[in-house]
Amino acid sequence: MAENKTKATKLSVPAFIAAIKDPTRRADAQALVKLMRNASGENPKMWGPSIIGFGSHHYIYDSGREGDMPVIAFSPRKAANVLYSLIGVAGAPALLAKLGKHTTGKGCLYIKNLADVDQKVLATMAAKSVAAKRAKSKG
Repeated sequence: MAENKTKATKLSVPAFIAAIKDPTRRADAQALVKLMRNASGENPKMWGPSIIGFGSHHYIYDSGREGDMPVIAFSPRKAANVLYSLIGVAGAPALLAKLGKHTTGKGCLYIKNLADVDQKVLATMAAKSVAAKRAKSKG
């Protein structure tokens, strides 16, 4: 069975953020670290070369494939900030309707500029996602 390519690394989160050339994207990354740290109670870790994750969640699919992934995470990509694990929880559609300017993909939330969204709604989404993952881990 194929091994998960995205794993926690020992790379430096502050060094990764400092290397972001675009000042708006860099400031957004710093703000997202603070928001996700508050929501998860976890310190950030690099997962692979470009994902900043918080906490760790072990998953097992029906197919038998299993691995570890961050409870919540984001990646400051060139086109947009990609936020992982925030939209697949109960109540997410109603929160997305209040969030502001964003797009979604398969399990991902894309935000070009953090200033375009309601930070309180985003924080609520992050907290709900963390709570749902932790409840699922216990159950």
